[in-house]
Amino acid sequence: MDKNQIAFKEYVLHEKKYSVHTVSAYEKDLLDFAEFIADHFDQDNLSEINYSQIRSWIVFLMDNGLNPVSVNRKIASLKAFYKFLLKSKQIEVSPLVKFKSLKTGKKIQIPFSEKEVQSVLMQGSFGYDFEGIRNKLVIDLFYASGIRRAELIELKISYIDFHAHTLKVVGKRNKERILPILPEISKQIKLYLEERADLEVIQDSEFLFLTKSGNKLNISLVYRLVNGYFSGVSEKVKRSPHILRHSFATHLLNNGADINSVKDLLGHATLASTQVYTHNSLAELKKTHAAAHPRRKNNV
Repeated sequence: MDKNQIAFKEYVLHEKKYSVHTVSAYEKDLLDFAEFIADHFDQDNLSEINYSQIRSWIVFLMDNGLNPVSVNRKIASLKAFYKFLLKSKQIEVSPLVKFKSLKTGKKIQIPFSEKEVQSVLMQGSFGYDFEGIRNKLVIDLFYASGIRRAELIELKISYIDFHAHTLKVVGKRNKERILPILPEISKQIKLYLEERADLEVIQDSEFLFLTKSGNKLNISLVYRLVNGYFSGVSEKVKRSPHILRHSFATHLLNNGADINSVKDLLGHATLASTQVYTHNSLAELKKTHAAAHPRRKNNV
C-alpha cells in the first residue's frame, strides 16, 4: 500500500470508527484496484487515476463473473477513498464524480416464518453447557432485537441495563441506539453470564459473547451457528443472521407495528431502508384481507 492508502485506512478506522470488517473490505478492494492499474496501465499512483481507467476495471470485473451488486460495493470503496483524498486536498476532483451505480435486480429476502423461529427456539438441541446457553441466547437476541451480526459481536457487558431492560447497540457509522429487551431475554443473559464466569480463561473480558477459549466471537462462527440451527427446520436457501433480522422486522410489521418504530429499532437512517420489509407484511395483509373481507367470505 502507498502512503495515501495507509492514511486512508487509519482515517476510516480511527476517525470514522468504521468496523474492522468494513475497513478490511475497503483495504482489499483498494489493493485489487491498485494491482489492476499497475498491470494494465503501468501506473502506481491512485491519486492520478481517471474515470476511464476505473471503467476498464469495472468491465474487467464484470467479464470475470462479478455481479453488479459486488461491483457497486467495490466502487463504493473507491468512492470512500477518493472522498478522503478530496478532504485531505490530495486531489481536486474525484474521478468518480459522475459515476452512477450499476443497475441491479431487487432480490426479495424471504424471512423465516414465525413457526420456523419458534421451532428452533423450542427445540432441545441447544444443551445446558456454556455453548448451548450462549447459542440459544444469540439466536433469541437476534430475533428479539433485530440487531446486525456485527452489532451482536461488538456488544459489551456494560451496554446492558438489567434494571431498565434495555441494551445499547453501536451500529453503522458508530451511531448508538437503545433497544428494549424482553424480561425473558434479561434472564437468559444473566444465566449466560453465570456460565461465562466459569470459563478457565477470558481474553476479551469486556465483550458479552465469547468462545469457550474466552475470545470474542467472529463473523463466520456466528453465521455457522445460525445456519446450523435453522438448517434443521427450514429449507430456505439463505439461513443467515441477516434473515433473522429480516424476520424480526417482518413479523413486527405483520403484527401491526408502526413502520417508523421498526425503522428506529433496526437503526436505519431512512424510512426507505425499512420499506423493503413491507413486501412480506403486504403479503400477510392480503391473506388477512382475503380471509376477513365480507365480499370474499360471501363469495360475491
